[in-house]
Amino acid sequence: MRLEAITWERLTEALAARILRTRAADGSPWLRIGIDGAPAARPEELARPLAEALRLRGRGVLVAGTDGFLKPASLRYEHGREDPDTYYSGWFDTGALWREVFGPLEPGGTGQALPDLWDPATDRATRSAPVELPPGGVLLLHGPFLLGHWFPFDLTVHLRLSPAALERRTDQRERWTLPAFARYEDETGPGDAADVLVRADDPRHPAWGGLH
Repeated sequence: MRLEAITWERLTEALAARILRTRAADGSPWLRIGIDGAPAARPEELARPLAEALRLRGRGVLVAGTDGFLKPASLRYEHGREDPDTYYSGWFDTGALWREVFGPLEPGGTGQALPDLWDPATDRATRSAPVELPPGGVLLLHGPFLLGHWFPFDLTVHLRLSPAALERRTDQRERWTLPAFARYEDETGPGDAADVLVRADDPRHPAWGGLH
């Protein structure tokens, strides 16, 4: 895929314009957008201004992160606190995402999706109230390992870091997660699977491709 240099501001505007032209493949009145990337790529920092750009264009938006849908610590740490295989396939509650986020946004759904479910700091349910998205509203779900679960995204963006950049930008305390991202690359190939690829090795000079 040919990549072109772009600023984050122009990328945000281009993505907002593309989302406004998107229709849900299954006929849902809501759009479901995935912003996939390792924590070091900071996918939430793209989701927030993108949400604001969509709101300025009259769309209701729900921003949610997979870090609000973690499994309880007893399950995450069943094989130790630094097990990359569990981090890859056992930390995030994909069942809850299907039930509490994607289910309500299916055709005929209520439109009432949860912004989060579990607080990792307290290891308790957040008890957040559902957010009701009006017809035409947009879900922006951000976090790692979003591709490969058959989530019904209408548009996906992958923030790619080269292995060297990923290691450099990952906090020393979190580098035990690096094998999980290598496995994700091997098994899912997110750069090829996503609709839009953003190379973010240098956060000051992103490049992108795949959006038409």
